[in-house]
Formats: sequence, C-alpha cells, structure tokens
Amino acid sequence: MTQSKPLVGVRVVEFGTLIAGPFCTRILAEFGAEVVKIEAPGEGDPLRSWRKLYEGTSLWWYVQSRNKKSMTANLKHPDAVAAVKKLVAGADIVVENFRPGVLEKLGLGWEVLSALNPGLVMVRLSGFGQTGPMASQPGFGAIGESMGGLRYITGFPDRPPVKTGVSIGDSIAALWGAIGALMALRHKEVNGGQGQVVDVALYEAVFAMMESLVPEFDVFGFLRERTGNVMPGITPSNTHTTKDGRHLIIGANGDAIFNRFMKAIGREDLAAAPDLATNAGRDARAAEIYGVIDAWVAAHTAEEVLATTAAAQVPASRIYSAEDIFRDPQYLARAMIETARLPDGREFRIPGIVPKLTETPGSTEWLGPALGEHTDEILAGLGFSAEEIRKMHQDGAI
Repeated sequence: MTQSKPLVGVRVVEFGTLIAGPFCTRILAEFGAEVVKIEAPGEGDPLRSWRKLYEGTSLWWYVQSRNKKSMTANLKHPDAVAAVKKLVAGADIVVENFRPGVLEKLGLGWEVLSALNPGLVMVRLSGFGQTGPMASQPGFGAIGESMGGLRYITGFPDRPPVKTGVSIGDSIAALWGAIGALMALRHKEVNGGQGQVVDVALYEAVFAMMESLVPEFDVFGFLRERTGNVMPGITPSNTHTTKDGRHLIIGANGDAIFNRFMKAIGREDLAAAPDLATNAGRDARAAEIYGVIDAWVAAHTAEEVLATTAAAQVPASRIYSAEDIFRDPQYLARAMIETARLPDGREFRIPGIVPKLTETPGSTEWLGPALGEHTDEILAGLGFSAEEIRKMHQDGAI
C-alpha cells in the first residue's frame, strides 16, 4: 500500500474563522493539500480560545487546524493584501466563510482573485449564500439549522425544539464545501474547465439533508413534527432504558430483523403476526410494540440486552459518551482515536481521520500551529526577501 495522499500538490488558501470554513480545509489538509490559513496578527482565529483551553490554547484548535500552516496578514494593510494576492495566484482553492461582500471590500473578491488566477476554485460558505434577499445578513450554524428545517423536528413534541450537541449545521456546510471543491477540481482536470465559485449556504446545506420533508408536505400536506427518539414512520427504532439505568438504541425496523428480535425476547406471537411482517403494519401498532420492547429492556441490564441483540443480529448500541468511545474496541481497531503531543510534550488523544482510503489514506502530520508560525516561510517561498519580510513585520502588515 502506498502512503501518498490524494491531494498532494493541491494548494489551498483559507480565509476562515471558527467552524465551517476551517472544517472544510481541515478535511483537505488531512488528505495532503497544502493549506495556508490566513489569520489576523495578534488575534488569530477565535477558535484558538474556544471551549476547553490547555495552557491558553483550545484543544479544539489543535484538531481543527491540524496539517495547516498559519500565516498572519493584516488584510487592511496594502502590503499584506499584495502578499496574499501573490499567494492566491499560485493556489488551486480559496475557502472563505465571511459574510458576502467582506472580501470584496478588502479587494480580495472573486472578480479580483479569478482575474489573477483563472483556474481558481473559490469555496464561499455563508449563512444564506451569495445571492438572494438575505445574502448580506449574518448567519451562524444555529440559524442554518433552524431555517433549514432541522431544529423544527428535533426534540420532543411537548417541548420547544432543541439543538444537537455539536455545531452540526456548520459541519454539514463544510462537507458540502469540500465536496464542491473536489467536483470543481475534477471539472478542471477532466473537462478542461476554468475555475468557479462553490457557493454553500448554511441553511441549504442543512435543508439538503432533510430526507422526504418537501415532497411529503407538497403531496400530502404532511407537516413533520418532533417525535423524540422515535423514528417516525419506521418501526421499531427507539431509545430504551435498561435495568441498570443505561440508555440504548435498538433499530429492529427491518422485516427479518424484527422477526429475529421478537423471537429472541420470547415474543414468537409477534414474530408470527402477519400484520407485523411489514413496516406499515408495525407502524400501525407502534405504541404496542414499543411497550413490549420497553418492558423487556427494563427487565435486563445493558450487558444482557446487547448480548441478546448481538446474538440475534439486531442493530443496537449504548448511547456513547466520550468515555465509552475511548474504551470501544471498534474505535480502536479502526484508528479512530489517535495519540498526539501537546507543545509541552504531554500526550493526549485526538479523533482519527475519516474516510478510510485503502491506497492513499489521510493522516495527522502536525497539530494546529502557533499564530503566524509559518508566515516568514510562506513569504520567503513567494520570493520576498528577508528585509522585505522584516519591514512588513515592522509596519504591521503581517
């Protein structure tokens, strides 16, 4: 197996902060792209100080910016803008997640950059996209999740909508951004195409994941509502609590799986019931079925339940905490928990790389860099002399 990476030779410039843009470039960097992250001098990405800090730096930062290079540039200084233009002129991809119009005001909009580099692919992640009446409005992932339809159906029917435990809207948008960038590169390489803009709106990124929401409303006037842990219209799939207080997910909604599960828990009568042989029949008796499963799970420990479901080949799992993940042999077998070192040498764990490529796998080469760690190196590579770089530092351009 070769250890090369599929994006080696691809150069990416990131004008991004926090989540959507930086997560998009993180994916590219993990698979070999050279990613230069542009950060404001003295400040940097706010993510550097978000959530849990270790000696003043966010642990999230070390993961989100792994394999990237950090270059500081004051984008309000003409010398910095000139240097960044020179950098972009030799790049394949630019990723940015500012509000539409911000880069244009800095003299770094699409028209300017594409004139410098006609083959450039520019990924633009924003709340509402580059066009439309809301384009200029600010929009974070939470707004995208709300407007995209996800928040409305998340939670229990007798309570207000709830969020997922992570910034899922930003992350979904980042994935679409990476996919779009790779499609645009493919177009250039195979079809002889020019560069183009990949326009990703956070609300549209979420909306694209909403399954059959649109046609069901249009054809039947069906308005999907919050249903808690039940998978609406697909039975049985739910959360259950064991005798020892653990919460488990059991998904026995396949026809053959349901039959095996009912036999495994001693309900041959339900396994043999003709009307329960298909999902439509089970869904009509969902309350009864869930009552049976709830009672059976509550009479057993988590270990007993999972042993039974495993033997019957029924999909089931504990609802994992971070502690569960650290101990899980499946995670460990697939290298999803990596060991890295903090700047002071302390070992710590970071998530592994997704997806797994058999011939050209991604990897962690280094963790999120110090602010401006690669500025001088990058400028020197662009042809700036040591004296020019020194003066740019002195003038506050970098």
